[in-house]
Amino acid sequence: MIKLVDVEKYYESGVGKTWVLRRISLEIREGEFITIMGPSGAGKSTLMGIIGMLDGAWKGEYFLDDYAVHRLDMRHRVELHKKYIGFVFQQYHLLDNLTVAENLDLPLSYRDIKKSERAGMVADVLDRFQIVAKQSLFPNQLSGGQQQLVAVARAVINQPKLILADEPTGSLHKSQGKMIMDLLKKLNDEGTTIIQVTHNDAWAAYGNRTIQLSDGWLVPDRAERDASKNDAQAGAA
Repeated sequence: MIKLVDVEKYYESGVGKTWVLRRISLEIREGEFITIMGPSGAGKSTLMGIIGMLDGAWKGEYFLDDYAVHRLDMRHRVELHKKYIGFVFQQYHLLDNLTVAENLDLPLSYRDIKKSERAGMVADVLDRFQIVAKQSLFPNQLSGGQQQLVAVARAVINQPKLILADEPTGSLHKSQGKMIMDLLKKLNDEGTTIIQVTHNDAWAAYGNRTIQLSDGWLVPDRAERDASKNDAQAGAA
């Protein structure tokens, strides 16, 4: 589904280039639940922004299914984002002046969907996420867990193939965090590809593969390190 080849990003500074990502090559299969971990400043959110097509200033190759994203202009990347990707942020990013139902309708309004059909889709998602009673409330009338639940509902209302969750439980209590993680797991079980960033080992365990970043570099997992060590030993023999 996703293939990254030597993806890099840097910022120009007075002393030269400050690298954020270095030579990231990575493949993610459809239906996987991937966890990205690493210390603060490792490049995790930057990588998510590139995969989510929120960041266009990078080098390398990025393939999403049959699309060569690195060859697309920003207009086509935006269209691809709308077609494929739902994004869940740590800070919810709900619009305070819109009700829950209106927040859910917003991503649908960007597409060529009749208002009556959109209303039906919103009603279905409200029911699926068991938030029908909250539909007329504003975000500031909800708890943190409820706001994040609405944010996840908004991310999936377009039925994306890929959900990117950047620290989706970072500001929630443990019970609220478990609720969100259980929901993401359920979506993954139904076929949605999930990529999450987290510092929490318990939430990382929901995924079926963990990717480590350090100072912008991918850290090889133990199997890769052992294979490299064996190759080196065989070459020296």
